[in-house]
Amino acid sequence: MRSLDGVDDRVCDRPLVGNPQLVDCRLAHHRLALGRLLQQAGHARVREVDDLEIGVRLGAGHGNTQPVTTDTEGRERLFHRGFETGLRPSSTSEGVGFRDRTSSFLNHRWGGASVVPRAPDGGRPPTCHDEPVTDRDYDIVLFGATGFTGGLTADYLAAHAPEGMRWAVAGRNRAKLDDVAARLGGDVGVLVADATDTAALTDIASRARVVATTVGPYLEHGEPLVAACAAAGTDYLDLTGEHEFVDRMYLAHHETAVASGARIVHACGFDSIPHDLGALYTVSQLPSDQPITLRGVVRSSATFSGGTFHSALNQMSRARQMKSVHAERRRAEGRPEGRSSRAVAGRPHRDPVLGYWLLPLPTVDPLVVARSGAALASYGPDFRYSHWAGTKTLHFAAGGALAAGALGVAAQVKPLRDLLGSRVPQGQGPSESRREKSWFTVDFVGEAGGQTVRTQVSGGDPGYTETAKMLAESALCLAYDANPPTAGQVTTAVAMGEALTNRLVKAGMRFETY
Repeated sequence: MRSLDGVDDRVCDRPLVGNPQLVDCRLAHHRLALGRLLQQAGHARVREVDDLEIGVRLGAGHGNTQPVTTDTEGRERLFHRGFETGLRPSSTSEGVGFRDRTSSFLNHRWGGASVVPRAPDGGRPPTCHDEPVTDRDYDIVLFGATGFTGGLTADYLAAHAPEGMRWAVAGRNRAKLDDVAARLGGDVGVLVADATDTAALTDIASRARVVATTVGPYLEHGEPLVAACAAAGTDYLDLTGEHEFVDRMYLAHHETAVASGARIVHACGFDSIPHDLGALYTVSQLPSDQPITLRGVVRSSATFSGGTFHSALNQMSRARQMKSVHAERRRAEGRPEGRSSRAVAGRPHRDPVLGYWLLPLPTVDPLVVARSGAALASYGPDFRYSHWAGTKTLHFAAGGALAAGALGVAAQVKPLRDLLGSRVPQGQGPSESRREKSWFTVDFVGEAGGQTVRTQVSGGDPGYTETAKMLAESALCLAYDANPPTAGQVTTAVAMGEALTNRLVKAGMRFETY
């Protein structure tokens, strides 16, 4: 778990989930963290606390405020239930406590639901750990920094690194990595590892708090690094848009990550942050006790990356395997108790609110949004999300449908698939001037309880510039921000939510309500 000042709260080996008893963990090395927490809550004179009892009372009810009590020995007792339900520190006449985030940027109603994953049947529940992750050599390691998108991400991290950030670039070519480090300047580490070198990847994961990777297609190159991070308790981020890869990683490594405390967060670029956080932003403005129907409509002027194109081709060629693995995941994952959340398909039509012609967009994005809906009670008792590409004219809609169909057919024939792949090389991208002219919008229309909310997420070049920004800000968010406590394979909305939205707004992306 992460405390409000970024200090790791995973500090004991006792189970946190499924234990209704109060667990006391007396931890001298957390006294400064609690001191800062109390200062934020209005106790300016508090500098440190001699000892700390962290109470974990899972399953206990809560109101708007849960006072922190002081026992006869003068220790402050801080209830993890406050962190777990997304509450923040508050000072009241009764003492220091937590209050709901109803006045926050998103006006996000957490509904008292925990975002800590439940223990898998027969598996070990999430635990705290003795060793703080701050003991690692690096706060962030960027794997794949010599590629085009990786280079843009490295440039962004170098330009926005907080003072004292310890970070490194990683990849398989030492000479190219040295060139990247020299271009970036500053004290940037260099780590050499091939995507298939298990020992080298294990070493990287053991030395980092957060690892972000741009090395795809992930179905071919991604699993060894996911496995290393899950085992080491290291947070992992990538840019995948591959359904099958995400599902396979859940089946193979989710339980390991839950046990180690690692957060495995896929799709941290244009797939799927604007859609996932845009849905979260929209849902926060609708009643959480009513069924919610939400649709997202994507429009863009940009050319997407070679990596994205190759991943899409690969997915289209593996439709049968993708369907089989997805069904296996659904059986293993189960459904939220007493609630429903799913992505729904539809037919091309004209949107009566937005005025666009809509085409179904079968990307990873609707599945990510639906998983956020399953994890967060604020999405209501019955959440439905549909995902579309929007065009202004029927002519473009028909052309887009024909092009997508032709690409899907070609992907089934290996010679044609190889030919198409050779025309769109990976590791290259458009010029800076071309990227500066590109843009994207994702419009959302949400309906619940007779209320309709229209919002929009927008930004610049989605395939490269904004994707690099989103991946870098996600890494910084996991490394330094106060995030909801969770572990295992989770979405950006569950792992970072409001904190990442705030970062992206400050970085120039727009979240607007009409």
